[in-house]
Amino acid sequence: MEISVTVNGREYTRVVEPRLLLVHLLRDELGLTGTHWGCDTSNCGACAVWLDEIPVKSCTVLAAQADGHRVRTVEGLEGPAGLDQVQESFVLCHGLQCGFCTPGMLMTARWLLDHLPDPTERQIREALSGQTCRCTGYENVVRSIRHAAASERGAR
Repeated sequence: MEISVTVNGREYTRVVEPRLLLVHLLRDELGLTGTHWGCDTSNCGACAVWLDEIPVKSCTVLAAQADGHRVRTVEGLEGPAGLDQVQESFVLCHGLQCGFCTPGMLMTARWLLDHLPDPTERQIREALSGQTCRCTGYENVVRSIRHAAASERGAR
């Protein structure tokens, strides 16, 4: 079937099998390998992207379901001025270790801060509850998101 999807502001039209998952469209068809494919069970969250501004696990969405919609991936976080504040804060506060879960964490964190500019630690942890990091206890991830929130508040 033919689908058209806008990914990070660029429109793509592809012929895909109806059973193709969005994560595979992004990685294999479009070459956007920042979105990681991890667990095959929708538990890890490494594949989180935005579908029309809503975070989704792209391993649970068929590419056909994205037809006519907007997708934002981790590659779409960086702007003309450079890294997004969330990306910058993950670097500064050591919010990543092996990096496998990081794309999903970044997308979830950006969404959270766009909707709740001054989240509490509990709210951050709740937002990340669908993300699995096997390397950390989430302390530096939470610290990174709090740093990004504080930096953005300071810039306003």
